[in-house]
Amino acid sequence: MREYHEYMIVEKNYSQHTVAAYQRDIHQFVDFVNQVYQIQSIEDITKDHVYAYLKAIHPKRSETTIERHMISLRQFYQFLMKEKIVSKNIMSVFDMPKRKKYLPQVLSEKEMLALLNSIEIKDAISSRNRCMVEILYACGLRVSEMCHLTLQSVNIQKGFVRCIGKGNKERIVPMNDQCCLFLKEYIENYREKLCLCGSTPYLFLTQKGKPMTRDDFYHILQKIVLKSPLTKHVSPHTLRHTFATHLLEHDADLRSIQEMLGHSDISTTTIYTHVSQRKTIDDYRQLHPRMQERNKKNEKI
Repeated sequence: MREYHEYMIVEKNYSQHTVAAYQRDIHQFVDFVNQVYQIQSIEDITKDHVYAYLKAIHPKRSETTIERHMISLRQFYQFLMKEKIVSKNIMSVFDMPKRKKYLPQVLSEKEMLALLNSIEIKDAISSRNRCMVEILYACGLRVSEMCHLTLQSVNIQKGFVRCIGKGNKERIVPMNDQCCLFLKEYIENYREKLCLCGSTPYLFLTQKGKPMTRDDFYHILQKIVLKSPLTKHVSPHTLRHTFATHLLEHDADLRSIQEMLGHSDISTTTIYTHVSQRKTIDDYRQLHPRMQERNKKNEKI
């Protein structure tokens, strides 16, 4: 496991979050075969043990989580084969389950504005919260990317943010003027009040002066949503989906959205073409000849 940990970081260049998730899944699998079958050697693990493990976790996990467990084991066994630790890749017989495709939840422009305006800036905490929501909507960052932002990551004068995405790939995303103004105010007037543990490069800090985490932000966002007029469930990823959908509705090029989101494959980005139906309906009403005839009749009436 120590060797595999180094392999994921050095050779595969996985993010810290991915490394932690894969290790957690593999440890859970090893604990299962140890406890249920008293297996001590990895060579003694068979495909039947994997079947039993997947069957055991199936009622307690979502399809997405089970898929990740399978990916974790696949990657682990590829490493074991590469290093000649095992003689047979037992994961090669398993097909990945077909994942159901769900359209992402998004907020309308009116709802997004209501959410932002519900955060009244009164102190360092509220200023930080407004900036975090603003930057997620302005740049479409993943929440982990936002948490890892440093003071050097944002260029307020030129209006862009530099972030490290999946696979440690760096990308530059523009910021709008409003987001820049809120960030400028936060950095100049409030951020220092959160630096309780001495100087730190991280942009967003908790009340204890530590770098913001994914879980920290999730709980902060839930409190913000409860105080807002919104009745929808809003997750950090909802803001990323909303960013992409609103750009698409305002005629942004799909390739540009792909670059800003940091998607390696444009097929991942095309899901937003299914979400963005409003513009399609408006275009139809304005451009279809039969609709134009009806509009003219209505005008005469």
